[in-house]
Amino acid sequence: MSTASTIETFPNPRPERRFEIAIDCPEFTSMCPKTGLPDFGVIRIRYLPDAHCLELKSLKYYLLEFRNKGIFYEAATNQILDDLVAACAPRQMTVVGDFTARGGITTKVTAEYTKA
Repeated sequence: MSTASTIETFPNPRPERRFEIAIDCPEFTSMCPKTGLPDFGVIRIRYLPDAHCLELKSLKYYLLEFRNKGIFYEAATNQILDDLVAACAPRQMTVVGDFTARGGITTKVTAEYTKA
């Protein structure tokens, strides 16, 4: 499945400065592990880079790997956070999985990381 090795990075152009990068991925899809039906949502990534920033094309292809994977919302959001942290070692990162309604219920999962 998805691994941090598929996510490319580039050197932070201003590593001495604290600044936030906000990335919204409005076309996230995965599969419900119970029904096999598609799940849709928005993945929102907010992070304070350290030495490296995420490269967006590789991020897009990484997220596409979830399309045919049966995975619960909670697991997907936390897996994305873990893989992105492993790839770019940010100062701080938050990943929000904001999933569309299924059966009249919406789900929003927030996973956070702060460098020790």
